[in-house]
Amino acid sequence: MSEPIEIILANPRGFCAGVERAIEIVERALIKYGPPVYVRHEIVHNKHVVESLRSKGAVFVDEVDEIPDGAVTIFSAHGVSEKVEIEALERDLPVIDATCPLVSKVHKEGQNHAKKDRQVVLIGHRGHPEVEGTQGRIPGGVLLVSEPEDVASLEVDNPDMLAYVTQTTLSVDETRATIDELKKRFPKIVGPDVKDICYATQNRQQAVRELAESVDLLLVVGAKNSSNSNRLAEIGSEYNTPSHLIDDATMIKEEWLVGVSKVGLTAGASAPEELVQGVVEKIAELRGAVVRNHDGVKENVVFKIPAQLADVPATAAMGD
Repeated sequence: MSEPIEIILANPRGFCAGVERAIEIVERALIKYGPPVYVRHEIVHNKHVVESLRSKGAVFVDEVDEIPDGAVTIFSAHGVSEKVEIEALERDLPVIDATCPLVSKVHKEGQNHAKKDRQVVLIGHRGHPEVEGTQGRIPGGVLLVSEPEDVASLEVDNPDMLAYVTQTTLSVDETRATIDELKKRFPKIVGPDVKDICYATQNRQQAVRELAESVDLLLVVGAKNSSNSNRLAEIGSEYNTPSHLIDDATMIKEEWLVGVSKVGLTAGASAPEELVQGVVEKIAELRGAVVRNHDGVKENVVFKIPAQLADVPATAAMGD
């Protein structure tokens, strides 16, 4: 019989503070107001989280006009445009904003640049809910670039009056080349300090880099529409380590484990820990497993819950 597989759990992995806060907001709103509560877009990009909250009475909608008059309305962690916020205000919907504070910080930075008459370049993925929200938060709009190659075709009003901001789920490493191109073409462009990039994205990617060098297979638990989860799997592939993005344990194929002695296991920022443990159990069932923890960065970031829910007792976060 083959030796049991060694599973190395990445640290940190899974839920970040912004995701924990967003889920907690929906849970507390359900307790305080009773179901249904309405959430514009998926609260976070994970179908297991969404289904769990749906089973408790959360209703997920694409647009505000699908929400009945007077119904409790929650904006997702990705943030919304000013237009969406105004629509909700005009209808007097009782809104609770679950936008990640790091996303709100990007909105404020962009608005401050616009006040100083700087044109704002946003580094991010077209169509991502966070990018759409940020585009609709900055007066005058933004110029969107996704890759370093996009910089050459940018048409700007005044090359001396430019600023850039970035999608929070992109890491320093992902944005560095694009920022370098922007600075090369527009030497006077201004932007945030590297420390303003989302800590959780950076930490999870660093952990995967450390693992990818020493394992035979990398498994990333996360959703296909999760920007940060996709990137974790891509990093594994960059190290020539076979890497797979999976929703949960049901997607594991036994042939992936053939000839494998070490598996690196991580999860995107919106994937609950219970899914990671499900993968551990599945591998143990197929091949036997010894589990150890990668020694990574300890995260202790906690974001405050909105004032209107502060009187509700904390719920147990999913996956604890």
